[in-house]
Amino acid sequence: MIDEIDKKLLRHLQTDSRTTNSQLAAKAGISASSCWRRIKSLEDIGLIQGYSALLNRDIAGFEFSAIVHLSLSRQEENTVQEFVRAVAVRPEILDCYATTGDFDYHLRVVVKNITEYNTFLDEFLFKLPGVAQIRSNIVLKDIKSSQSLPFNQ
Repeated sequence: MIDEIDKKLLRHLQTDSRTTNSQLAAKAGISASSCWRRIKSLEDIGLIQGYSALLNRDIAGFEFSAIVHLSLSRQEENTVQEFVRAVAVRPEILDCYATTGDFDYHLRVVVKNITEYNTFLDEFLFKLPGVAQIRSNIVLKDIKSSQSLPFNQ
């Protein structure tokens, strides 16, 4: 179980994962050796899965985002497994959630432009076996998106 000090460390790492161990220890009010042991423990239990750089999609040239709502015609095991495998390897699909409600899956797709999105639909999504319905919502403005967890609560 993580305690308040672990949460403080996680908050700081989510803000800037390049913070040195000594800087992180100072921010959390603990010794550098204790900080290192705590971070190592959080990595060992799998809570910290890795470290990455957050990129600005617009500067990188990925200016088009869509939320795709998708239903499969049947929920047979083979159809679902094939869909999951196909989606898992597509880099333009940043997130995929199996959900309740009117659609089976919700995907967050990021590409360079509308032409690339149409190609993604025509050459990938529309060709997946078992896909019954697709609805796209185009993202007009990114108000808040994050991969961080709310350890500030």
